[in-house]
Amino acid sequence: MQSTDPDMMQWINQALPWLFLVLTIVKAWGKWGAPKFKETVLGAPTMEWVDALWVALLVVLPVKTFVVQAFKIPSASMEDTLLIGDYLLVNKFEYGYSILNKTPRYLAWRKPQRGDIVVFAYPGDTRIDYIKRCIGVPGDVVEMRAKDLYLNGVKQVEPTIKHIDPYLQPPGMERDTWGPVTVTAGHYFMMGDNRDNSADSRYWGQLDEKLIRGKAWLIYWHSNNFHPDLSRMFRMIH
Repeated sequence: MQSTDPDMMQWINQALPWLFLVLTIVKAWGKWGAPKFKETVLGAPTMEWVDALWVALLVVLPVKTFVVQAFKIPSASMEDTLLIGDYLLVNKFEYGYSILNKTPRYLAWRKPQRGDIVVFAYPGDTRIDYIKRCIGVPGDVVEMRAKDLYLNGVKQVEPTIKHIDPYLQPPGMERDTWGPVTVTAGHYFMMGDNRDNSADSRYWGQLDEKLIRGKAWLIYWHSNNFHPDLSRMFRMIH
């Protein structure tokens, strides 16, 4: 529901390293296991394609892993900032790297700030990626009163958020009135801009910084049900 790329793009991201491994094995087989295969009518063009794809992946995989990666928005949880059908580039180096979502973050230029839009592994299932806005950083006291957000006791003016449900849930339910909650060290409080339609830290808790993928950077394409919207192309994400 909230993931940035739950379908084809996620499958491609997971498949690329395996494809690289298969191509490496084929290259090794062609060179040492069956060197005469290159001399056959079928072998020559086959190995040319294998070599070309192998070199391309050799360039793409480090970029995708350490620099920038593409994601697609399939849900309405970040409307109207991000729309269903937006294709994003995510800056993966700004916040540094955690190895397999287990280690502290290394080589970070800076930590997430309030207002940053962040892609991260969903704590309930790290195979799924979510995208939300950072509302609270470590040490912040976060609270919501009748749909109004309070940060360290101060009511926040949030021009990017919207409410689609006029109904006000009673205290004790997570959506509209809760807290105060103190953001713990190494964690962040994340919420969607579409506040009445977002599964976020109100429901599954604070985000461990080890699960962060990167900072949403740029909308490079938009297509919903095969209808492109060129007006959304090359928009910086704020």
